[in-house]
Amino acid sequence: MSAEKNLNLTLNVWRQKHAKAEGGFVSYPAKNISADMSFLEMLDVVNEGLITDGGDPIAFDHDCREGICGTCSMVIDGRPHGPKDRTTACQLHMRSFNDGDAITIEPWRAAAFPVQRDLVVDRSAFDRIIQAGGFISAPTGSAQDANSLPVPKENADLAMDAAACIGCGACVAACPNASAMLFVSAKVSHLALLPQGQPERYIRVRDMVAQMDAEEFGTCTNHGECEASCPKGISVDNIARMNRDYLKASLMYRPEVVGGGVG
Repeated sequence: MSAEKNLNLTLNVWRQKHAKAEGGFVSYPAKNISADMSFLEMLDVVNEGLITDGGDPIAFDHDCREGICGTCSMVIDGRPHGPKDRTTACQLHMRSFNDGDAITIEPWRAAAFPVQRDLVVDRSAFDRIIQAGGFISAPTGSAQDANSLPVPKENADLAMDAAACIGCGACVAACPNASAMLFVSAKVSHLALLPQGQPERYIRVRDMVAQMDAEEFGTCTNHGECEASCPKGISVDNIARMNRDYLKASLMYRPEVVGGGVG
């Protein structure tokens, strides 16, 4: 059996004490790192060394470490979540790197995601977008009741694909305009494609897009970097679907149609 491969790396990490402090890159050695470690496990090891030496550990967000929660938001060597396609930072393994590599690690870069400390950003803007319209008022009851509603297979598949979005924000970090269109369109689409989502369909898209604009995310100019960087492969087709619904909502809720105000 071959010996375990260990790596000696240099990490160039963005350090920032708090939201109003100036930040900058600081270099740290990462020695004898097992190639079988996940990227976050590697950071844990580096942090243990920093704490032992009396230094401040690198702050980064994490939770499930199973690629489900979307919390591990960091840009690794210029790409959200690192060099592997459809992989979150917690699923990224150190075998993706070579001995002697210098790895640059920084937080999401977007005005709507202000840095709180080191690699931690405030992504509550996504929460407010969901609160603006990501709900349904039609009760579905138990699983048996919900399953009694007929849904075309194609719609069900598309809805499930959209619902796979974990809200990590990689699409925003990858977009040159820091647009949140892929995230919002995924949340709009997975409800718009199902019968339970029809009562609020057009109010939902109107309100969620309005909240997205209020959070000062950038506009979409069809670069496609969002889909390429999404760890769940959310399709930009959802953006087209959302734009169609938003156009309908704009016509339905014109002031002259609803009698002097937005309905």
